[in-house]
Amino acid sequence: MRTFAALVLAAAALHVSPAAAEPGAATVAPVQVTGAPEKRFNLILLGDGYTEAEQAKFRSDAERHLNVMWSIEPFKSYRNYINVYRVDIVSGESGISCDPGLDAPKRTTPLSMGFWGRCNPASVQRLITMDNAAATRYADLVTGTTSGNRQILALGNSGTYGGAGGSYATASGSNSMSALISPHELGHSLGGLQDEYDYYQRGVPGGAYTGGEPSSAHHTLLTEQQLRDQRRKWWRWLGEPSESGGPIARYEGGLYYTSGVWRPSAHSMMKTLGYYFDQVSREVMVQRITAKTTLIQDATPERQPVGADRVLWVEPMRPVSHSLTTTWTVDGRALPGDRDTLDLRTLGLTPGRHTVTATVSDPTEFVRDPAIRTAMARSRTWTVDTTLTTPPDGIAPAIVSATPSGRPLGRRDVVYVETTHPAAAVPEVTWTIDGEAAGKGADLDLSTLDLTPGTHRLTAALAGRELTWQVDAGKPLTTYELSEPLARSGDTYVYNGPFSMKLTGADDHDGYVVSESRVDGDGWFNYFGWPTSSELPWAFSEQGTVIDSLVYGKLPRGRHTIEYRSVDAAGNHGDPKSFTVTTIAPPPACTRTITGAHRGPLTVSDGVTCLNDAQVTGAVTVGKGASLVATGGRVTGTLTASEPQALHLLKTSVTGALSVSGAKALTVVGADLRGAALLAGNTAPILSGTTVRGALACTGNRPAPVDLGVPNKGAGACVGPLPQGSSHGAYEAVQHLAQ
Repeated sequence: MRTFAALVLAAAALHVSPAAAEPGAATVAPVQVTGAPEKRFNLILLGDGYTEAEQAKFRSDAERHLNVMWSIEPFKSYRNYINVYRVDIVSGESGISCDPGLDAPKRTTPLSMGFWGRCNPASVQRLITMDNAAATRYADLVTGTTSGNRQILALGNSGTYGGAGGSYATASGSNSMSALISPHELGHSLGGLQDEYDYYQRGVPGGAYTGGEPSSAHHTLLTEQQLRDQRRKWWRWLGEPSESGGPIARYEGGLYYTSGVWRPSAHSMMKTLGYYFDQVSREVMVQRITAKTTLIQDATPERQPVGADRVLWVEPMRPVSHSLTTTWTVDGRALPGDRDTLDLRTLGLTPGRHTVTATVSDPTEFVRDPAIRTAMARSRTWTVDTTLTTPPDGIAPAIVSATPSGRPLGRRDVVYVETTHPAAAVPEVTWTIDGEAAGKGADLDLSTLDLTPGTHRLTAALAGRELTWQVDAGKPLTTYELSEPLARSGDTYVYNGPFSMKLTGADDHDGYVVSESRVDGDGWFNYFGWPTSSELPWAFSEQGTVIDSLVYGKLPRGRHTIEYRSVDAAGNHGDPKSFTVTTIAPPPACTRTITGAHRGPLTVSDGVTCLNDAQVTGAVTVGKGASLVATGGRVTGTLTASEPQALHLLKTSVTGALSVSGAKALTVVGADLRGAALLAGNTAPILSGTTVRGALACTGNRPAPVDLGVPNKGAGACVGPLPQGSSHGAYEAVQHLAQ
């Protein structure tokens, strides 16, 4: 008889390959299972338009969508409420229909996904829909799930922006923003939330809303005072700093209308992808997620009276961010404490029958509506008869289930262990962290341990069995990269036009790192690269960039603080860091341009003369009302400007003396002035990041020159106010370097 090993070797020698999967073939892959499907909210990811050779791409797309989702509340805190299953469906063709336009081919795929509402000219391009009946058939492959406890999210094999939310949610799989489309569409499909943007067709204003008070929880016709007086909609959140930036208040536009209807925040996820759910939408999402679970997973049976000589117990759900509260009453009298078990023997009950009730509730700060909070509570009630004796049940203390250990825990997670429930004992779980005692009980809040940065080993022990987890108590790091500025000092930059920002998050553990930024204290915004490609950096400009009729990266002229941070795969937020950017007016448009070498004097008597990396040998004179813009290059000689309209010296070297008087606009940034400099009687001059190697005189300027946070260097004394942030010491320090 041939051994199993011999059979394997023989098969290998014959080069036996598995048969190719037929189009439509599907395999269910559990991604995250935290409990029985019947007791959880089940998220089912379906792929469409991925051939057999592209299944790895689908897995990668699905992982990215999920990791971004886990960084967003309330998915982050209620992750343990969610089972995730991926259904890998083989498509005979790659891609989905009408991508990106109606003139693109229609494709035959298992879910028939397509842009334009499956190629409907009367629809909109970004709307991706599918054959819902086919989606249901594939979702039914996940045993234990039903339409009542699951949500389908289908990803199409496309890099084009698009998605839809309804009974089911869809999104393109690999667009730079697609992982943000998913939670937005789940806001529709799971939360019943409405769009907050003020258009339906992009680029076409939505007009005025003329209907009655919307049924939507996050749209209204009421004023803030009416919201308070009538205690309607989001009145409990008014004035709170919004999770997506600004205060919770009343902002016009929503439900596809430009005016006549108001929303709670300036730009939540339901208006602008990249921001978080605001508090109003987040509260609804918490309600919907918890409603699809069984809040009390299990409990002592209630069917018959129980004796007073036993332990009653309940098993509540286990959020990642906090513990649910379990309170007990005996004959209506509340008992102190919060516990999942009650040893009736400790109560000293009087003879007779008593009513004992356990109520499990969620103390989350995400909910303020009492009606929602009530809906998020469940009770169990028992009749206790002191005449009854509980027979031995033979159940020994043991661990039954626990927080999944396949991924590192975050430093603020709540970890749990579920045990058996002997009638005559309360199993006691003992926790240790790195071998040191950390606590006892069914769960452990890691935020109470004040863990040092790094990796820790967490152990739960009961009855000779141990479970271990890896705790990631470190914080992810984020680096930024900006396009070349005119001037820089440390983390302070000066630009006179568009600039780009690239963020890179890193962590000492495997897993997807989500980077974020925010401008001037506004809401944290997911860094996904640029809408057209995740490989391109984010671009800031005064007018922004219009892509598909939406404006991205608009940043008004002035000084801005940009914070940045990352969230690692364990849910740890990195410490925010920041840099400062000052954007100033760009130079006027050129009417004459000089490049390369120019020998001899140069006189600018009218218009705008631009020196672009030019090498001018000779004196430069700028007359009244004329403008000179020098970018890079060198002027070997003096530069004199009397009452010019504008003078811009940008990263330019001037070897001779500089004299500028009466300029209506004077900007000297990143320049190298090797001779003496006189700045007199100019309007709002800027002198930033410039080295002045000769004497510097500043007189009669209104106001005094500013350095925009990037100090100047120089050897000479300044007659008149020094530029802001500069010092005589800084000027003197350079004297030894200017020989």
